[in-house]
Amino acid sequence: MKRFHVHVHVDDLQKNIAFYSAMFGAQPTRVESDYAKWMLEDPRINFAISSRGRKAGVGHLGMQVDSEEELAALKAQAREADMALLDQGETSCCYARSDKYWVTDPQGVAWEQFHTLSNIPLFGGEPAGAKACCG
Repeated sequence: MKRFHVHVHVDDLQKNIAFYSAMFGAQPTRVESDYAKWMLEDPRINFAISSRGRKAGVGHLGMQVDSEEELAALKAQAREADMALLDQGETSCCYARSDKYWVTDPQGVAWEQFHTLSNIPLFGGEPAGAKACCG
């Protein structure tokens, strides 16, 4: 099953955690010094925020899948539509190890298509405060 993904860059992490927790009626499922994530079922969304030195606003969108087969099906669909793919394969980013690839829509919005393999203790192989790896 697919889960919609949104990653927003924020200036004040704690203020935004309070705002989105109130809006979603739920606390984040993961909080780090520079990152928070809600894994909601209604609506089915992986909503993440981070304060990793980028301009505030939508960082990227995406689709998270539950299996390698679903990721392969999404990738085949993108290839059939002749979309340019940036295939990262297995990589570490956003406190997770994932198999992923990226496409970019006609407006330049990055779309991450990924299957999460495990959680990791670092944002992307580097300590908090290092350059962002996503998008």
